[in-house]
Amino acid sequence: MDGFKLPLLAFVSFVFLATAVQAAGDELGAFIVHVHQQESHVVATAEDRKAWYQTFLPEDGRMLHAYHHVASGFAARLTRQELDAVSAMPGFVSAVPDQMYTLQTTHTPQFLGLSAPAPPQGKRWSSCGSGAGAGVIVGVIDTGVFPDHPSFSDDGMPPPPAKWKGSCDFNDGSVCNNKLIGARTFIANATNSSSSYGERLPPVDAVGHGTHTASTAAGAVVPGAHVLGQGLGVAAGIAPHAHVAVYKVCPHESCATSDILAGVDAAVADGCDVISISIGGPFVPFHQNPVAVGTFGAMEKGVFVSMAAGNVGPNVSSVMNDAPWMLTVAASTMDRSIRKTVRLGNGLYFDGESLYQPNMNDSPNTFYPLVYAGASGKPSAEFCGNGSLDGFDVRGKIVVCEFGGGPNITRIIKGAVVQSAGGAGMILPNQFLEGYTTLAEAHVLPASHVDYVAGLAIKAYINSTANPVAQFLSRGTILGTTPAPAMAFFSSRGPSIQSPGILKPDITGPGVNVLAAWPFHVGPPSAEVFPGPTFNIISGTSMSTPHLSGVAAFIKSKHPHWSPAAIKSAIMTTADITDRSGNPILDEQRAPANFFATGAGHVNPEKAADPGLVYDIAPCDYIGYLCGLYTSQEVSVIARRLVNCSAATVIPEHQLNYPSISVTFPQELNSSKPVLVKRTAKNVGEVPSEYYAAVDMLDNTVTVRVFPRTLQFTEVNQEKDFTVVVWPEQGGARVVQGAVRWVSEKHTVRSPVSITFA
Repeated sequence: MDGFKLPLLAFVSFVFLATAVQAAGDELGAFIVHVHQQESHVVATAEDRKAWYQTFLPEDGRMLHAYHHVASGFAARLTRQELDAVSAMPGFVSAVPDQMYTLQTTHTPQFLGLSAPAPPQGKRWSSCGSGAGAGVIVGVIDTGVFPDHPSFSDDGMPPPPAKWKGSCDFNDGSVCNNKLIGARTFIANATNSSSSYGERLPPVDAVGHGTHTASTAAGAVVPGAHVLGQGLGVAAGIAPHAHVAVYKVCPHESCATSDILAGVDAAVADGCDVISISIGGPFVPFHQNPVAVGTFGAMEKGVFVSMAAGNVGPNVSSVMNDAPWMLTVAASTMDRSIRKTVRLGNGLYFDGESLYQPNMNDSPNTFYPLVYAGASGKPSAEFCGNGSLDGFDVRGKIVVCEFGGGPNITRIIKGAVVQSAGGAGMILPNQFLEGYTTLAEAHVLPASHVDYVAGLAIKAYINSTANPVAQFLSRGTILGTTPAPAMAFFSSRGPSIQSPGILKPDITGPGVNVLAAWPFHVGPPSAEVFPGPTFNIISGTSMSTPHLSGVAAFIKSKHPHWSPAAIKSAIMTTADITDRSGNPILDEQRAPANFFATGAGHVNPEKAADPGLVYDIAPCDYIGYLCGLYTSQEVSVIARRLVNCSAATVIPEHQLNYPSISVTFPQELNSSKPVLVKRTAKNVGEVPSEYYAAVDMLDNTVTVRVFPRTLQFTEVNQEKDFTVVVWPEQGGARVVQGAVRWVSEKHTVRSPVSITFA
């Protein structure tokens, strides 16, 4: 809709340009329609606004969603001719097709240093204090919830805060309680013209994803949690005393943007303090991204938003959800392995992982013939897709199937193909891009997912002998593995395409082999069915995101008046930059990970609750930043009000008061003119206090200095300005990274610095 112009007196919604199925002729299609209120026509209540929206539509039953709090407009089913008629009506701004986003799919509280009810004998976990998340409401935008799971028990939970205005859409409203205080459905079923606005199917989780993420963020304490006997321990959310509200916007792995926006709109209206979204979509400018615009509205109302960085790593600039008002969360491993070891006939051992570890009823000396699936000679047979092993003798053998092969050849399908062909087991080696990241999954037969180096050795062994053989050794759950944390191969990487002057992702947290609540039994039909509640172990930035949502709830409970930006700053500036052994955090290739993978580092919740200093950003500050990126019209789209950038103070990207620093220089330097990066630090720690500046740069081709060298604070919430001066030198690396630290007797406040020569 490039031809439409925003009127000067407009209360603007958002403009979302999408490549979705559009209505042609008299065919109905789903559109998001953006409207504004003129001075002569202002509606005050939600019902009046909805009635006004209805005047744009040719008949009742067409509206899918009405937006009230984070956008001005509605979603509706219209033909192209009807849309043309709507576009001629007063107050119309723009209309765009709906689009689909996708999901980015408990040992972790201990791994993060948080307390648990009963530490193992002889061990002690550090405690961040009782009542983590108390009084805070976490809204989870996802696939719904399985409310009967004990992770949503409200034993010991007080009623929700008085501000709570949400509801429970289950047929039996008593299903909700003081833990799961709300559950609503916002799936308009835009592809089904027979459905009507207002239908509210129960928010039952038919996928499992929403149950998993909600329990990760704020699930109750459940002893004896395990999956197929693995990972046995106490399951608990990161903020187990927080309240949970679930908004079902995804009927399956795909989620309509109009539904996501409706969920965010409701979560803000209901009174959520934190919103967790483990969903990702296309790379578009912020003013064309409904999720970015909706979360901007949430931020303006004081709601913290945590979002998945995406599962498109390790590709460069693959990071999603990269607006500076949201916390963008990467994924890394923890120090637990569900180990399944491969022993070759030549005596070599290779550790891999598998969640399903059946007893093959063999003696320790029993080996199976070993074969490479690619030897079948069929195209792409090495990936073990459907039909790829037809006519290839794998009966009674362990089959090596390569990782990957496309979205329709999942790792579980590979095992099913091997099993249907009569195979006895499967070895799943990584390709180079996956490196050392391995996943514990419920395969349908004995299997082991091994790293790239192990895969090379196994395939070399197969080629070295006429009769290769192998066996599996089930080792079960191993704790204390190293290196940990390490970046997962799938975790999307920066730099941001939309705003390279903001370092993204922001932070990393546990996202590999995460155990949390699940609605269904896990594993093949042959797997032993264990009594008690069901859990599952899955991986993705979908899993790391609710960890950070829980951490945000924990901080919010301790500091209820902190802004979303202050909470984000606390998380980022206290992050760990080394693993549990004190070495640099590594990537999937076992090389030191850069900031485009880790962000500020690995979250440290206890330190984040007491950061010393924070870098705060008021909602109005983002307007100057946005005016440095976009036109007045485009910024007005995001702000949902008229913005005149020519009258605003424009803030270059690197000058936004962000907890990290990202500066870009041209590759061919014509001068050594420095860049001055200004920041304002707010004291939220002790008084009086004094901080000293320290600079850590890994490359001497860039000089970084901080002025002044000391900051002295005599009051809480007192602010001090400082300047970071960056001098580039000719030549050197394309990217130079380091940090600026403010150090006091008690605190170290660290801001990562990334300098790019583009």
